[in-house]
Amino acid sequence: MHYYSNGKLLLTAEYLVLEGATALALPTKFGQDLQVTPISNNEIVWSSFDHLNQCWFEAVYSLPKLQIKSATFISGVEGNQEMIAEVLQIILYEAQKMNPDFLVTEGGFRVKTHLSFPRNWGLGSSSTLINNVASWAEVDAYKLLKNAFKGSGYDIACAQNDFPIFYRLEEGLPIVSKSSFRPKFANKIFFVYLNKKQNSRESINLFYDKRGNLKDEIKAINKITKAISKTSKFKKFERLINEHEDLISGILELPKVKDQYFSDFPGTVKSLGGWGGDFVMVTGDEDTPSYFKNRGYKTVLSYDEMIL
Repeated sequence: MHYYSNGKLLLTAEYLVLEGATALALPTKFGQDLQVTPISNNEIVWSSFDHLNQCWFEAVYSLPKLQIKSATFISGVEGNQEMIAEVLQIILYEAQKMNPDFLVTEGGFRVKTHLSFPRNWGLGSSSTLINNVASWAEVDAYKLLKNAFKGSGYDIACAQNDFPIFYRLEEGLPIVSKSSFRPKFANKIFFVYLNKKQNSRESINLFYDKRGNLKDEIKAINKITKAISKTSKFKKFERLINEHEDLISGILELPKVKDQYFSDFPGTVKSLGGWGGDFVMVTGDEDTPSYFKNRGYKTVLSYDEMIL
């Protein structure tokens, strides 16, 4: 059995999507697959591989109770085998609760996952895993995400779709629709990795600590999202991006990433998802990659390199 899920980038409505705002989200060309092979032993033998095909995590779970028999963490990236093994255990356990027939077998399974992007990029190593496990367990991925963690679910929608999407929550339920977003000026859009890994749950908690009555802000973001998705004019796109950054900065009471790090950059800089880490979107020209690489930001991807 083989399953695959796309990575994600949230272009608009970060944080406010949790309160019902309409977000524009973009599935990426990078993602994660999951391969399942039956074995005779009553256990799950799990191996996770990175983009270089190097195994960074291994664990063995007994069946049917999913007790952790062993765990090994093979990586210089932050984390430890107990924490990762327990997170995976929670995902599998919640999937089992949702579908009691899941993992009911005379034997067990050897499971291998493969990321096509570096783990620290923040493109959805967790959401792609949850969507893949949900497919394997034949359960609703949005409910599995909700039962296991917090989050809006837009990343699950990206995992499942191969085109830009509008995403919003209505009474807690996901509403997904296709967006025609494919700007004529895509060659002027780049994605820069800041190498400042952002914890999504910490970002969400920060937002909840600061949120108030956001009806007017949600209306404003919805209007900006709609305009961004439709505009064919590059300068208008940049102006809308700046308006969006100003609005979210005011809500979070955090400085904009451009003001913090790139105040002399002539184009626009927009945070994507959790503010302060992972990728930012920037606008510019053929000289833009050199600007960032000369300042030590070596990972600069074009729109076509990143987005499906």
